[in-house]
Amino acid sequence: MPMPASLRARFAKGQTGQSWASAAANCSGNRLEFNSNNDRKFVNMATFDVSAVGFLVLDTLCTPADAMPPKGGATFVDRMTMTVAGTAGAAALDCAMLGLKVRLAAEIGLDPMGEWLASELEANGVDIALLSRTSKAQTAMSMLPIGTDGARAAFFVPGSSRTFKLDEPGMDAAIDADLVLLGGTGLLPSFDGAASVALLKQAKAKGRTTVFDLILANPETTELVEPLLPYIDYFIPSIDEAAAMSGLRDPAEVARWFKERGVRNAILTLESDGAYVSPEHGQPFRMPAHDIDLVDTTGCGDSFTAGFMVGLVKGWAIEDCARFANAVAAQVAMGLGSQGKLADFESAVEAMHSFPLRT
Repeated sequence: MPMPASLRARFAKGQTGQSWASAAANCSGNRLEFNSNNDRKFVNMATFDVSAVGFLVLDTLCTPADAMPPKGGATFVDRMTMTVAGTAGAAALDCAMLGLKVRLAAEIGLDPMGEWLASELEANGVDIALLSRTSKAQTAMSMLPIGTDGARAAFFVPGSSRTFKLDEPGMDAAIDADLVLLGGTGLLPSFDGAASVALLKQAKAKGRTTVFDLILANPETTELVEPLLPYIDYFIPSIDEAAAMSGLRDPAEVARWFKERGVRNAILTLESDGAYVSPEHGQPFRMPAHDIDLVDTTGCGDSFTAGFMVGLVKGWAIEDCARFANAVAAQVAMGLGSQGKLADFESAVEAMHSFPLRT
C-alpha cells in the first residue's frame, strides 16, 4: 500500500511520536527543551547528529560461495565487491546515506585499504576528522564468502582495530553529537575497558543519547561490557551476541538481564524473525522482519542500528524507530555487502510501507 502524502511528510519532518518538543533559544551552546509534562531542561548543542566510535573494517565479499575452491583451483562466482563495514564504520556510512550529519572515530592503517575506506566515507558525507592512521598495523580487513542462503563465513585481520584509541581532545570531539554510538567492544583492546566507560560516561554528562552494538561476542566479552551498561540508553545487539554474554536465549529474559544491569532500552535483532524491543517505558513488543529475497546478511545488524538512530534523531516513537530500522536492514540484505541496496532516506521510508512482512 503506498504511503499517504501527509504521512510521508510527517516522517520526513520527524513528526511521528516525538517525546520532546524543541522550544525557546540557543544560548551559549545550550538548547532549552520541554518534555510532554512541560518540564524544561537545558541541553548542550551538538555539531553532529551521530558520532560512531570504534570498529571499522574493509569487507571484501563474493557470492555464491557455498564451498571453498580446491587447492590450486578456482571457483567462478557471480559477484565480488568491497564495502565499508564494522559496527561503527557501516553504521556511520548508512546514517550518512540516510541523511544524517555523521562523524566517525576509528583507525586505519597507512595502506591502500585504509585510503579506500577514508575516501569512500568522505565521498558519502561522513566527517573523518577523527579517523586516525597507524603505521603499527594494517587496516582491519575481512574476506567473506557468501552462500546461496545469504549466510557468511569470514577470514578476518583485526589490524588497526586493535590500535584504535582516543586522547582527551579526541574524546571531547567524539561526543559532539546528539547520538553517540560505541560499536565493537571486544575487538578494540586499546580502547576497551576504562576508555570506553569514560566515553559513555562523558557523553551522558553532556546530555547525549548513547547507543551500543558489538560483534563476535563471547562469554569473556561480558566482563568488558558490564561496566558500560549503566551508561547505555539503547542497547542493540543481535540475539546471538546478547545470548553469548548473558547465558540466556529467550529474548524477553535476555532483555531483562541487561536492563537489570542498567540498560534503559534493550533492542535485540532476531535475524529472519525481526526484532524484540523492551523499552524503558511501555510494554515490550516484537517487530516482524520483511519478507524479501535474501542475498547477504552482512551488515544487517549495523544497518538496523543506523535506521534506529535515524528514527531517534527525527524524534519518532520507539515503535517507528524499530519499524524503519527493519526496512533499512531489509534493503541491505537484498544486496551484497554492508550497504546492499540501501540508497537514501526516501527509498527506505517507501520500503517500510511497501515491503511485505513475514508471517
